[in-house]
Amino acid sequence: MLREIDQRRIEATVRKLVSFGTRHTLSAQDDPVRGIGAARDWLLAELRRCAQASGGRMSVELQSYVQQPAPRVPVATRITNVVATLRGSVTPERIYVVSGHYDSRNSDPMNATGDAPGADDDASGVAVALELARVFATRRPAATVVFAAVAGEEQGLYGAGHMARTYRGRQADVQGMFSNDIVGSSTAEDGSRDPYTIRLFAEGVPTSETPEQAEARRSVGGENDSSSRQLARFVRDTAENDATGMRVRVVYRRDRYLRSGDHIPFLQQAYPAARFTEPAEDYAHQHQDVRVAEGKQYGDLPEFCDFGFIARVARVNAAALWSLAQAPGTPRNAKIRTTALGNSTELAWERGTEPDLAGYEVVWRETTESEWTRVIPAGNVTRHTVNLSKDNVFFGIRALNRSGLHSPVAFCAPQP
Repeated sequence: MLREIDQRRIEATVRKLVSFGTRHTLSAQDDPVRGIGAARDWLLAELRRCAQASGGRMSVELQSYVQQPAPRVPVATRITNVVATLRGSVTPERIYVVSGHYDSRNSDPMNATGDAPGADDDASGVAVALELARVFATRRPAATVVFAAVAGEEQGLYGAGHMARTYRGRQADVQGMFSNDIVGSSTAEDGSRDPYTIRLFAEGVPTSETPEQAEARRSVGGENDSSSRQLARFVRDTAENDATGMRVRVVYRRDRYLRSGDHIPFLQQAYPAARFTEPAEDYAHQHQDVRVAEGKQYGDLPEFCDFGFIARVARVNAAALWSLAQAPGTPRNAKIRTTALGNSTELAWERGTEPDLAGYEVVWRETTESEWTRVIPAGNVTRHTVNLSKDNVFFGIRALNRSGLHSPVAFCAPQP
C-alpha cells in the first residue's frame, strides 16, 4: 500500500488546486475555472473517480451548510466539505477521519479576489487525503475510513466544525481524526532542511474535559494521557519505520503558538484528534500576497513545496490509518476500581465487538515516564488484577486481535 503512494499524483493535485487562482472561502462558487467553487467541483470529480475502484464501498458527498455572518464571514456564505467515506467491512460503525482544507488566503484574510495559491497551506494536506482515498479505495479496511477536503479553515475552522458537529449529532463513533495542514515543505525560513521529520501535535488536558473529569485528573493525574496523546503514541509506534522513511515528532500541545487547525473542532466534540505539520515553517510562503520584495519571493507557491516529503507524510498517515482500521477499537470505560485501599490494583473495561478479538493487555509506567514501558497479558477478559499499587504508577488497557494488531491505549481512570 505504501509503495502505491505516488509522488507525481500528489504534485499534480497541488498544482491543479493552485491553478484555480484563489480558493478563498468567500470567492466565487459558480465560476468554472477560478475560485473555491471550481476547486470544490474538481475535488468532487476526483473522489468520485477514486470511488469507482471500491466496488460500491466508497461513497462521496458534498457536505454543505450556510454559515451566517460571523468573524471573517461578513455575509451568509455556503461552506462545503467534500467527503469520501470508505465503509468498513467488519466494524463499520467505528470511524477514522483524515483531512486537509482546500480553502486558501493571502495576506488579507478578507481578500476573496486576489491570488491565493495555497500550495503548502493547504493544497499539500488535501493532496495527502486525496492520494490516500485513491490507494485505500481498492482495499477492505475493517473499520470505516473517511477522506475529507474541508472549507472555511482560514476564516475560522467552519467546515471542520460543521463536520465534527454532524458526527456528534449522529453519535458517531469517531475514534481518531488527523488534520494534515501545512505538510508541503521540508525547508525552514533560514534555509535548513529536515526532509524526514513530521510534527504531530496532540493535546494533553482534553478540550472537552468536564468538571468531574477535571476533578479526577487533579486527584490522580493523567495530564499526559488524553485520548489524543494515546492516538499520537500509536501513530509514532506504527508509522515511524523504514517503510515510511519518517520520524514522527510528537509535540505535546494542541497546536503551535497563535495558530489553530481543523482537529480542534473534533477535540471540542470529545473526539481524539491530532495535527500533522511540517517540521519548520517558512512564513514567507504562508498567508502572503504573491510578490517579490527586496529580491525575495513571497507567496505560497508550488515551487516551494517538496513533493517527495508530502509523499512520505502520506505514507505516515496511511500506515497509521490502516493500522487503526485493522486493529480492534480502543477499549471503552477503562477503570481502576477504588472501592478499597490495598497494594494491588483491580482494572476493569468493556468488551469490544470485533469478531476477531483475541484479548487485552495491561500497560503501565512510572508516573515520571511519558511513554508506556511495560506490558502484562490479561487474556480475553474484562477484569484483571495487577500486583502493583495504583498509588505509584499509571495504567492503561489495549485490545489485541488474532492477527496480533493492538489498539491505541485507553487510560484507566478511577471508578468508585
